[in-house]
Amino acid sequence: MKAVVLYENPESNMEQFMEAFPRHQAVEDEFVKAGKVLGIGVFTNPGEGAMAIFVDRNSAEEFVSRDPFAAEGHYTKVTIREWDDEMAK
Repeated sequence: MKAVVLYENPESNMEQFMEAFPRHQAVEDEFVKAGKVLGIGVFTNPGEGAMAIFVDRNSAEEFVSRDPFAAEGHYTKVTIREWDDEMAK
């Protein structure tokens, strides 16, 4: 079963996000290359946070544990939810 990560309530300002971005991008690139992440990005309205879709919960949990945006507290809330992708059936 796939998993979705929701990053909510941005705590940091843009300068703080950009300082952490290269480290975040390195983790993201690793997971994309390994085929563990299916989609990732920010919501279009500023301040609404971001979302990522992973192939399974273990991949999502590993990503969050290594992602500077989560690990360094740039968001006040990070939620992992298992997701039943009906299009994949």
